[in-house]
Amino acid sequence: MSASMAPLNLDDLGPKTEAVKDALAPGRISRSAVLTQLRNQKDHTMDGIIAAVPTPIDVDFSPIKAAFLEHCTWALSNGCDGLNILGTTGEANSFPSEARAQVMGWAATALPTDRLMVGTGTPSLEETIHLTSLADDLGYPVALVLPPYYYKPASDEGLLAWYRALHQALSDRAIRIFFYNFPQMTGFTIPVPVIAALARDLPERFAGIKDSSGDLDYCRAIRAAAPQMDVFPSSETTLDRVVQDGFAGCISATVNITAPICGEVWRHRDDPPADQLAELDRQRSAMAGPNLIASVKHMVGIRSEDANWGRVLPPLLPLSDAQARSLQSALSGG
Repeated sequence: MSASMAPLNLDDLGPKTEAVKDALAPGRISRSAVLTQLRNQKDHTMDGIIAAVPTPIDVDFSPIKAAFLEHCTWALSNGCDGLNILGTTGEANSFPSEARAQVMGWAATALPTDRLMVGTGTPSLEETIHLTSLADDLGYPVALVLPPYYYKPASDEGLLAWYRALHQALSDRAIRIFFYNFPQMTGFTIPVPVIAALARDLPERFAGIKDSSGDLDYCRAIRAAAPQMDVFPSSETTLDRVVQDGFAGCISATVNITAPICGEVWRHRDDPPADQLAELDRQRSAMAGPNLIASVKHMVGIRSEDANWGRVLPPLLPLSDAQARSLQSALSGG
């Protein structure tokens, strides 16, 4: 049985109309088709404060369900409008596909899927299609997709062919694609003309971008070339200009710690309080750098009183005792 035809638990979907319940009768309709119907009943535009959530791991490097869901629930209750599951902060590309599928399922079962997006991009087109299709089966409205980053230089024509092949394979699935631009990791920037062409030709599929380059001029260029795209810079320190530049919010690792302040700034984004903006800058600066993921996981562990958060997947390294003390001192204003 294919994933899209797997039995569907009514409880997975929350409140439903009688018509949709009837459609779920055995043999009537697939899981993917039902989820598509439900999506079409409401606006699934995602904006605001999105935490790129980390993934806790056990001593054998397997993900830990209880700690993961506890933190996701905390984030959604403390300022976050949504969550990015299995992005860079979630160490997605260090996990095997089976573990990624497991974490995706945990989130989709326990959390409101309309507040989730998930990273599904890999250098392999087939694997990206598989993970993105699974995300659609699970009810995710958005997949965050890295470009195929192994073979370089990537031509505009090659990137267009890759993304169009992904769209064609997804067929009539409802899941939307957000580009994920992270040149520090992939080795190149997704060209603005590629993004603009796909957004123009396939607007129902290619709907947004997370940009982790730190180049706000690049974000502004995308807004100019494809005004319908949801553009998310990767730092909450840009929240003072979201209205001016037309950004959809931010998707950030440090939001896992700064979420309560970010939520307040987003609510007052037309005139954000200067003291809160300064505090966001101070806290993000304390965590940013080569130890960003380990720093975020350490601070989640402090909040949740769970030492499992101290682990990271190789080649990343956990914070040393001295680094942990320095981080906690910096965040406390010491």
